[in-house]
Amino acid sequence: MSDTHEQGSIFVDSQSYRLPETVIPQRYQIRLTPDLKTFTFAGEETVTVTVREPITEILLNAAELQIHTATLTGADGTPHHATITLDETLERATFRFPQPIAPGSAQLRLTFSGLLNDKLHGFYRSSYKDAHGNDKLLASTQFESTDARRAFPCWDEPAAKAVFQTTLVIDDALTAISNTSIVRETPLPGTGTPGTGKKEVVFADTIKMSTYLMAFIVGEFEGTEPVYVDGAPLRVWAVPGKGHLAKFGQEIGAASLEFFSRYYDYKYPGDKLDLIAIPDFASGAMENLGAITFRETALLVDDTTATRSEMERVADVVAHENAHMWFGDLVTMRWWNGLWLNEAFATFMEMLAVDHCKPEWQRWTSFAVSRAAALLVDGLRSTRPIEFPVRLPAEAAGMFDILTYEKGAAVLRMLEQYLGEEVFRVGISQYLRKHEFANAETTDLWDAIEASARQPVRTLMDTWVFQPGYPMISVTVDQQQVVLTQQIFQYLPNSADADRRWHVPIFLRAKTTSGIHTQTALMTDRELRLSLPAAPEWVVVNAGGHGFYRIRYAQELLNRLTTNVHEKLSAVERFNLVNDTWAATLAGLTPLSTYLAMLKLFREETDHNVWTAIVGSCHYLYRLLNTEQRPALQSFIRALLGPITQRLGWAPQPGEHELLSQLRGELLAALGTIGNDAPTQAEAKTRYHQYKANPSAVDRNVVPALVSILTHIGGTAEYEDFHATTKAAKTPQEEQRYLFALAGFRQPELLERTLKMTLSGEVRTQNAPYLMRSLLLNTDGREHAWAFLKQHWDEMLQQYPDNSIVRMCEGITALVTPTLEADVQQFFASHPVKQGAKTMEQHLEKLRIAVACQQREAATLMNLDTHNR
Repeated sequence: MSDTHEQGSIFVDSQSYRLPETVIPQRYQIRLTPDLKTFTFAGEETVTVTVREPITEILLNAAELQIHTATLTGADGTPHHATITLDETLERATFRFPQPIAPGSAQLRLTFSGLLNDKLHGFYRSSYKDAHGNDKLLASTQFESTDARRAFPCWDEPAAKAVFQTTLVIDDALTAISNTSIVRETPLPGTGTPGTGKKEVVFADTIKMSTYLMAFIVGEFEGTEPVYVDGAPLRVWAVPGKGHLAKFGQEIGAASLEFFSRYYDYKYPGDKLDLIAIPDFASGAMENLGAITFRETALLVDDTTATRSEMERVADVVAHENAHMWFGDLVTMRWWNGLWLNEAFATFMEMLAVDHCKPEWQRWTSFAVSRAAALLVDGLRSTRPIEFPVRLPAEAAGMFDILTYEKGAAVLRMLEQYLGEEVFRVGISQYLRKHEFANAETTDLWDAIEASARQPVRTLMDTWVFQPGYPMISVTVDQQQVVLTQQIFQYLPNSADADRRWHVPIFLRAKTTSGIHTQTALMTDRELRLSLPAAPEWVVVNAGGHGFYRIRYAQELLNRLTTNVHEKLSAVERFNLVNDTWAATLAGLTPLSTYLAMLKLFREETDHNVWTAIVGSCHYLYRLLNTEQRPALQSFIRALLGPITQRLGWAPQPGEHELLSQLRGELLAALGTIGNDAPTQAEAKTRYHQYKANPSAVDRNVVPALVSILTHIGGTAEYEDFHATTKAAKTPQEEQRYLFALAGFRQPELLERTLKMTLSGEVRTQNAPYLMRSLLLNTDGREHAWAFLKQHWDEMLQQYPDNSIVRMCEGITALVTPTLEADVQQFFASHPVKQGAKTMEQHLEKLRIAVACQQREAATLMNLDTHNR
């Protein structure tokens, strides 16, 4: 029996979304003529197919297209003209032939047309203003997961790999980019009117690949000079006037591509690589083979003015997409349930590459923040396995979440550290060679790594990939033995999940009378006992911080560990200690008072990741408090941050590490906002005016702090300044910084202006949903923003990209009162989110956890003054 999903009054068999395998595409020849004036395109297509059995019809995918003709010509040369039926619900086209078609090779010829839409998927249009303020248009594509069918009729499933040859007919003044190198450009006869000429741009054949990796980009672009990696030219493309921001993106693109070629022991599979910045882009980037498209903030950056975190963002995204050229493009998951094979590996590999290219950034240490974000979601009842069945297109779109990316990458890192880096690398290389130009499943990966490691990897990893959640490891000592016990960690415990078990790689470090003892073991049962040479003075479980689990030490062990904590624990281990204790607090396992007392041990902490965990928990507590309760928390934050911010000051010292500079900015921002520190606010105002007069007078890593503090204390004058700066920004990062600062003001009339901007067209639809999310997260304006969202929900659904709605709704997690929570639950019960239903469920559960914590810790929250001593 197959599952069914209700759509209105019609029940649709989920299996009917999958195409039959009676006809297999081998090679597409696609000719497209986009018209940027009428927002339309015309297409011609010839697909060489293999007919596997006698047929009378062909089914393939098509959506929002008009298919004008369909003709199949078999080996005997006889053309068969089809009748055409389009099914918009199933996004399919059916071609029926008057007589049976015999098995063998055939050619399917189609003509069709479509719209260059404004929804940032399929073949869509993007707009921008040139240096003179003139409106300009370009056309670009975004096909993952199931939107190639909006640009040309195709077998739009990952396993239906084929070769693609593309021809684009465009205005002669424009640039065309696709997946492969240009074979030739040919002028076409024009009308004789200047500026109306056309040209035909013919591209080389691609490797055998999936439809979602195709790309067509047409517009005015300026490109860098190429750099060569393994003989393939790599360029960065941007709209005119932004080419000077391409230098760092190209450098990290070339360095990471070369790194992957060596790591995989496999040459880059494309004939060139273009990195293209698109003004309107729904996601961060897209790994189209040879033609990677990016949101501008993820590729273009001024390396003389950008903050370290902004530079890291570009490096991460570029490396991530380059990693996909092998993991995803060369070898592709068979179906969308295996998406994690693409995205988790690309996330893991981005860390490896950036850590290699920029070792001073200590990227594996900061990955702890991403791992913690995944642990937060995976500790919910509403979590899901990394891999789970996907039937419908909307379910495929919902797979692009933190569990696929960050949890997947985290468990791969855990496996790599357990098996050994070289053993793991060899297994990956063998996997790629065995499945090149084809599709694979999770079991294929484990087979390759098992062959390299010569131990049962599949049994271990199945508990992490096919089972939701993760364990909490409780730690006690019994004389010379460390006793470990695993049980599922959940913020809201569910007895039905209590019996889950994992195969847990344990990394242990202990101090005994004989010195430091290290041990690695695999925990497969509820309890594991590890023997030491003598009774330990202290014990660290999850040494190195690579494990995807939480640790709960017996109180005596915790006391020993936190005495001179900086001498015993590395930065990532200190991060995990803080984060695990905070998680236990939210779960009701540790009193809030105990957590707050522990934070005082970290007043002299200098690792910015540890402070990210601490400051993040303070922001969380801030949301739990009403206006009258906040001064006590503000006082606690000032006492906590005061010593380190006073020592760091406002300006970097000669030879200072850039990570310390980043920490300075982050702590000053917290001190001046949720700490409400008047001297910090006054100094921020002075330094902001200095910055406006002379940008080089202020450390670039402090500038975001100045903006956030002035947002917090500012009024109309500051709002007007930030609004104007958004319009005149010199870089994508500056534009983003000031745009999202508009959501942080506290005056109702200023918040109303920003709310209206989310729907007026003033803010790009790629940014508007996230600006709305920031408004919901503003503790002084969240009720105002929530009322606006409810009132304008239908408009948002119409204007915003489908995949952004659930991300916008993350802002509801800040609506932390029982009354607001009830209203939120009621609203979404009658207004379900189309894409990302599971993620929406997680947002609602996070809100439940926050309200439960608020109620459980009411006494402590009312008496925070006692923690300021």
